[in-house]
Amino acid sequence: MSARIVAQRERDVARVVIDHAAKSNALTSALLDEFYAVLEELSIEPVPRVLVLTGAGDKAFVGGAYIDEMAALDEVSARAFIIRVHRACDALRRFPAPVIARVQGVALGAGLELVACCDIRIAAEEAEFGMPEVKLGIPSVVEAALLPRLIGAGRARWLLLTGNSIGARQALDWGLVEQVVPREALDMAVDGAVKALLANGPEALRAQKLLIKQWEEEPLPAGIAAGIDAFAAAYAGSEPHERMAAFLAGKKRKP
Repeated sequence: MSARIVAQRERDVARVVIDHAAKSNALTSALLDEFYAVLEELSIEPVPRVLVLTGAGDKAFVGGAYIDEMAALDEVSARAFIIRVHRACDALRRFPAPVIARVQGVALGAGLELVACCDIRIAAEEAEFGMPEVKLGIPSVVEAALLPRLIGAGRARWLLLTGNSIGARQALDWGLVEQVVPREALDMAVDGAVKALLANGPEALRAQKLLIKQWEEEPLPAGIAAGIDAFAAAYAGSEPHERMAAFLAGKKRKP
């Protein structure tokens, strides 16, 4: 079967699968373009309240960029290819709803960059994470820039400069993932995170994700100012009043 992006939606939850299992779900130019198009389509109202991203099969989340294609690049085509990687990653970071990474195998290079762009990362115990580009004669770029913010400068340097991989438990210790579970419990853990997100106000979640992205990119005073605006803007809608009224009503009913 040819490489493809599979998107399924059930009510408020969308699930996107990168399906290139025969090649460890490696990303080709065509797959990157399709991935971007799928996310853009899902971003059109009504937007799902949660997006779950994973790779096909048990071997890999995404094993990186497709080496067969990368080996044939020149300076011009290399720029075009890496811009495609960035565009796909950026679409994930900009997605209006929270994104959960379901990591069931290796997440290398561009695969780890996709993981870093997700909001919540849940991994199977067998998962591995790495940025091996320097072993192939190229630097890790684009959304690899998120790693120092995510795990700290020293740990990011270790991944980027050695090109060596780490296991899921070490990734958890470093803050690269939020949860590690046995493989057989992975879907249950993801479903639990989905349930927790769906219990929250959808407009509040969208505002919160946007704020988190701004906090990553802007100086502290600008991030605080954006938060003040977002807090006030929330009251322009009905969600705060409805949810606080329900909370207070429930509190009054308790013995």
